[in-house]
Amino acid sequence: MLRSLGPVRACGPVDVERALEICAEDPVNNVFVAARILESGLVGTRGPLFAYASGEDRALVWCSANVVPVQAGPRALGALAAKVVKRRATASSLFGPADQVLDLWGRLERHWGQAREIRARQLVLTTRTAPSTLGIPVDPAVRLARMDDLDLLVPAAAAMFTEEIGYPPYRGNGMAYRRGVAGLIEQGRSLVRVEDGQVVFKADLGSVALGVAQVQGVWVHPDRRGKGLAAPAMAAVIEHAIAHVAPVVTLYVNDFNERAVATYHRVGMEQTGTFATVLL
Repeated sequence: MLRSLGPVRACGPVDVERALEICAEDPVNNVFVAARILESGLVGTRGPLFAYASGEDRALVWCSANVVPVQAGPRALGALAAKVVKRRATASSLFGPADQVLDLWGRLERHWGQAREIRARQLVLTTRTAPSTLGIPVDPAVRLARMDDLDLLVPAAAAMFTEEIGYPPYRGNGMAYRRGVAGLIEQGRSLVRVEDGQVVFKADLGSVALGVAQVQGVWVHPDRRGKGLAAPAMAAVIEHAIAHVAPVVTLYVNDFNERAVATYHRVGMEQTGTFATVLL
């Protein structure tokens, strides 16, 4: 059995400020966890955030459907793994900085069993520059999604998830998934291009915290791929995010998705780190 190698405890509302300080040590890599902390206020006493502290060494792990380490070295990961291992029933993936994720997975695999897939090299791409200032065309038809787009957006979002993960995001009536898509619209975090009653491009600002907006759920309709839509549409997303949401825009992408990587480079994004994802 895994045994804790240091002081680890579940975080609650009184820990929000300190947890955000730890995330702020690398705001780009840690934006997902920082956003979840802000959204939840860490209400409750059984996680999903655990903190490790030993001397000057401080780290976190978010442990929900997604397991995400924050600023965790090997000793911290050894201690945090003893808590994470008990959460197998709720976890569907691990992701985050590659060195931390792969170390953590090495400690969990013998207990949780073989992963469905390991994506060991995902490029973290980041920009602080509005594409228009670089002379990059910005698609004027990309706009914030509205609630009357919801019926169009849900199938597009589900298609993106299925392509990326390999299975659909819901089974049954999908009302919970629909509420999640609606929530992004209500927050002004979903952008679309709609043509003839069909979403042909979508992207979400899925995590926003610490002056960083993380783009997620980027999708181009299969009929429009390879036709020059993606780069101007992504430029529009970045333009909007920098002007209205956060001064830094980031995302992570599989290194083998060469077309997407080329698109993101085309709109001014540069690699700032490497993530890994373990799909369970």
